[in-house]
Amino acid sequence: MQSYEALIDELAAVCDIIPEYWDAFGTRHVASLETKRAILGAMGMDISSPGSLAGEIGKVKGRPWNLFVEPVTVISVNEQPFALPVYIPVAEGEERRVTLSWSVADEAGRREEFVLPGEALTVAGQHWIDGVRYIKVFIRDAAPRAIGYYFLSVACAHPEPVFPGESTVLQKPTRIIVAPDRCYLPPALEEGKTWGLYANLYAVRSGRQWGIGDFADLKELLRAVAGAGGGFVGINPLHAIPNKRPYGTSPYSPISRLYKNFIYLDMDSIPDVAESEEAQVILRSEVFTRELQELKSAALIDYQKIAFIKRTILTYAFEQFYGQHYLKNTERGRAFKQYVKDEDRPLEAYAVFQALWEHMNTRLRVYEWQDWPPEYHNPDSSAVRDFRNENGREVLFYQYIQWLIDLQHRETAALAASLGMTVGIYHDLAIGSIGGGSNGWSYQNLIAGPIDVGAPPDEFNASGQNWNFPPIIPERLRETGYEFFTDIIRKNITYNGALRIDHALGMFRLFWIPRGRPPLEGAYVAYPVEDLLRIIALESVRNRAVIVAEDLGTVGENVHKMLLRFRMLSYRLLYFERTYPDPSFVRPGAYPEIALCAVTTHDLPTLYGYWAGRDIEVKKELSLFTGDEQYRRYVQDRERDKGLLLQALAAEGLLPEGLSTDPAAVPHMTDDLCRAIYRYLARTPCKLLAVSLDDFIGTLNQQNMPGTTGEYPNWMQRTPFTIEQIAPDGHLASFAEAFRENGRGYRRTATLPS
Repeated sequence: MQSYEALIDELAAVCDIIPEYWDAFGTRHVASLETKRAILGAMGMDISSPGSLAGEIGKVKGRPWNLFVEPVTVISVNEQPFALPVYIPVAEGEERRVTLSWSVADEAGRREEFVLPGEALTVAGQHWIDGVRYIKVFIRDAAPRAIGYYFLSVACAHPEPVFPGESTVLQKPTRIIVAPDRCYLPPALEEGKTWGLYANLYAVRSGRQWGIGDFADLKELLRAVAGAGGGFVGINPLHAIPNKRPYGTSPYSPISRLYKNFIYLDMDSIPDVAESEEAQVILRSEVFTRELQELKSAALIDYQKIAFIKRTILTYAFEQFYGQHYLKNTERGRAFKQYVKDEDRPLEAYAVFQALWEHMNTRLRVYEWQDWPPEYHNPDSSAVRDFRNENGREVLFYQYIQWLIDLQHRETAALAASLGMTVGIYHDLAIGSIGGGSNGWSYQNLIAGPIDVGAPPDEFNASGQNWNFPPIIPERLRETGYEFFTDIIRKNITYNGALRIDHALGMFRLFWIPRGRPPLEGAYVAYPVEDLLRIIALESVRNRAVIVAEDLGTVGENVHKMLLRFRMLSYRLLYFERTYPDPSFVRPGAYPEIALCAVTTHDLPTLYGYWAGRDIEVKKELSLFTGDEQYRRYVQDRERDKGLLLQALAAEGLLPEGLSTDPAAVPHMTDDLCRAIYRYLARTPCKLLAVSLDDFIGTLNQQNMPGTTGEYPNWMQRTPFTIEQIAPDGHLASFAEAFRENGRGYRRTATLPS
């Protein structure tokens, strides 16, 4: 028998653990034995002995012969009718005595039945596993089908049991996903291009909100941008988060990617709030008025306080709704019941988790489900069922909250459509969710609990990154027909005209870090990328939504090419678009067409902060540099880059009058220079151009400083101006005019909000 180490290496290879990688500095890293052991163990493999390893290798290598049928098959709509392989254990010469039958059901429940007798079988291959002969045959569909999800039940009747003590009938369900070859692109973008505004919705300030941006503010942004001829408004992920400092405020570390944060609700437009006498008493009280004024005037967002106040009011609103609509089965009550029915088990699981979390937090002061009493760890346990039965009204309350969010999101999307926007809402999807949250509890069978996702060393993080959430196990995802992945994409694409996939490389490979170990001890694990991209394309076409794939970093040309094949827009940032190894900025004409271009993101300095070196000084204050030498190099590189950017503008004839290409002579960012830089991007062929709201209003500080938690006010900084101050000042119109000059947008007659 092979050595234990050799067997680990072999099992790691068949489980798609990539043995080595090269980091951004050109350094080769080889996955260690301990890293492979930790990852294999997290995948559920028995690695206790050479014998158990050999058994696991045999199981994996035996696929798909030992599966009867694959759990899921994803095919192109242009490769039909499909032929599905079936793997039958049968003795030699006995295949004529078996009968294959199957049914195909579509999403509406329409079903077709098929039978293939043994004498009609054609053996396409054979394989022996532990002395048992398996044959491969194909069952073929009758005709091409429309894109969508199909559910098959395949049965094979033997004249006698193949394995002692087992049934003579093998039966298994499987899923067929028929997908388009590329994502949706609006007709206006097939030949044209547009621009939009990107805003962190939580940071948006207005005179009527409760201390944090909400759906009403998003509507005002849509009106303003549409009025100026823009095609979209981009926002951060709206995923549900704990709403607590310091670890529970990032929209990119949610407890669920299926459901949203109620903190974004526009409380003033909820009918049940207006109809609740108890809620109105609170809203009219001096205490509430004073607290609301403090929240509205604060420079930083107080997530916990805002969440407490909104939840309190929502509790009274729910009681009003429950008594006057739910129990009386009014039209509003019936609409809610239909929503709950349509959402089915995922919403039920989320609501039960939220009710349990509140219960455990109040009584035991614990925040992660792993710290709950063991009997509540399994969502299907009798203890959880008993809790759900005893707390049904509270579970209904959390379902009610998600219904309100769904209504407001849908109304906001309808407004964007009525304004004639090319895209509408451009939403962001986080790469994962925290292990102690709702998704981590409800989908434990899919998640590698003792692993964190992160990134290897790069230019911005010499030690690598740990994002502190667990990965999904690729094979487990396949075994469940990609249902969870499909739900995530569908829930985040609905009502949105575009969806940004954060860290799109994660669909190709994810960097797994054994829990408690530094990122340097991580390794990449490959994912079934073709299947995942096709599912995204299917949901994109069905929902008429553009897909933007965030493909920054050292992702490889193969990644760019595959995303382009599926017509997913590349994500191009001015800061990074250089003619490496020469650091000069790429000229506008060299940008790709199938792309979104922008200056910056929430993790990078704003344009005004970049010019002032604000990010560098903050990093120095927070001791994020390895030493003075690294700090000085960053300062020198920034001055060089500012000069290169001024030269790039001059080469395009865009340098504002009176400015030179010497950065020392341009100590501060100006409105004219900011517009010139965005005019530079407007000349690119990129389909979409995103203008950062922070750049538009001249904000210095970036929203998030990677590598920090409580040391920096991540995700908490509000805009210094309100929407009411921003929209009518003519500044947006001047940007829009510059974009129209470069073939982006159109002149609207709609008025800006007053």
